[in-house]
Amino acid sequence: MESGLLTLERLFFGLGALSALLAVAAGAFGAHALRERLSPDMLAVFETGARYQMYHALALLAVAWAAGRWPGSAAVAAGWLFVAGTLVFCGSLYLLTLTGQRWLGAITPLGGLAFIAGWAALAWAVLRG
Repeated sequence: MESGLLTLERLFFGLGALSALLAVAAGAFGAHALRERLSPDMLAVFETGARYQMYHALALLAVAWAAGRWPGSAAVAAGWLFVAGTLVFCGSLYLLTLTGQRWLGAITPLGGLAFIAGWAALAWAVLRG
């Protein structure tokens, strides 16, 4: 029988692996399909989204490991904050470059705050554990 913790470990590891897959796909899409369609500045914004998505996909793998080693709510919070940060930060950058809707840049920092809070929560989980 699986415990809830094991389920969370698998969930965060699976989300991390899926996010890494999507980050690689986004990077390839940017490099090949968008190179001729976006200005160099907008292409750099798109690439920033892909890069931060990969960083935080790897962070989700670390969360899955940490949740098993130092169980508790801080590691779980870190995982959900990384998921939220990826959706808001990277998602807003992808949408901004693909749609040209500049207002999306206004919500990007909220995703950055989620990333920062996620790293703080992960550090807390490790130091407390």
